Amino acid sequence: MDPVISITADIVSSYVSNNPIPAAELPDFIGKIHASIRNISDGVADGGPDEIRYAVPVKKSVTPDFIICLEDGKRFKSLKRHIETNYGLTPDQYRKKWNLPSSYPMVAPNYSATRSKLAKSMGLGRKQK
Repeated sequence: MDPVISITADIVSSYVSNNPIPAAELPDFIGKIHASIRNISDGVADGGPDEIRYAVPVKKSVTPDFIICLEDGKRFKSLKRHIETNYGLTPDQYRKKWNLPSSYPMVAPNYSATRSKLAKSMGLGRKQK
C-alpha cells in the first residue's frame, strides 16, 4: 500500500473519531489531507502557516491619502496608533514582521504634507529670538 494513503487514512480516522464531520464534506477533507501529505513527501511547500498573507499588496498599501494596514486591509492616515492598539506592534516591529524597508511610512504622504504646512504656518520648528 502507498505510504501516503496509509498516513492519510490514519490522520483522517484519528480526526473523525474525535471531531464530527458531515458525510458530504468527507471526500473533500480526505482529498485535502492526501494532497498535503503528498506535497510534504515530495518536498513541495503547501502555503502553510509560515507563509505571510498580506491583506493588500505592499506596493498598493501606500496611497497619497491613506496607508493601508497589511494586517487587516483598513485605511488610515496614520498607522502607528492602529498597529499599537490592535496588534501590540511598534512601527519597527510592524516593518520587520512584513519585511518592509525602514523607510516605509507610517503616515500617508498628503496628510504628512498638510501637517507640515500647518506646523510651519504656526512657526513651529524655528528658533525663538
